[in-house]
Amino acid sequence: MKTVLIFSGGLDSTVLLYDLLARGDTVKALSVDYGQRHLRELESAKETSARLGIEHRVADLRAISPLLAGSSLTSSKVEVPDGHYAEETMKTTVVPNRNMIMLAVAAGWAISLKFDQVAFGAHSGDHTIYPDCRAEFAEAMDKALGLADWHLVRLVRPFVTLTKANIVTRGAELKVPFTKTWSCYKGSTRHCGQCGTCIERREAFYLAGVDDPTPYDERAASTEDLVRASWKLSA
Repeated sequence: MKTVLIFSGGLDSTVLLYDLLARGDTVKALSVDYGQRHLRELESAKETSARLGIEHRVADLRAISPLLAGSSLTSSKVEVPDGHYAEETMKTTVVPNRNMIMLAVAAGWAISLKFDQVAFGAHSGDHTIYPDCRAEFAEAMDKALGLADWHLVRLVRPFVTLTKANIVTRGAELKVPFTKTWSCYKGSTRHCGQCGTCIERREAFYLAGVDDPTPYDERAASTEDLVRASWKLSA
């Protein structure tokens, strides 16, 4: 298959890149700069693509950032919340309609290349917080892409049934250099270890039984404490 991958440079999309290459796909990677709080993920995407010899493009959509207001990922006036994704405050990390925007751009590139599909790394845990990661959304987008042009492009989510821990396990099998991926919403020199995506990352390594090589801020709680807190929330 010939695939355009939406590639943030985070853990999920990096493992997906390695997975697609292992399947024998021809892959081109697309990152989107929509004026997010920091560019650490995009830097990781650029480095990983160069290391693997993958063509990587960045769609510069920074001009639309004021139209995506109200999210802690696009507005410096909204503080990035700490804590588990299960908490109500994590909804402030939702960027309005982000996936539809990125998928539309990726589909345009795929159509122009006469590629077969667009892939993104949504997994089974994303839909709780992010509406545009739900199965219903992806199914609707897949249908829309099929109607967008004479050249048919499909939307695929190979990790849709996997947990984050499953993705870490797959990454370990593929020898993904996890230290070259970036997850933290705060974009400092180290992962903060406390925001929702950092906690999810740490728990995933723990549950997968894979050593987590990620350098975290020394002030972050222990992974064991985070996992215990998560169990209490889900009880």
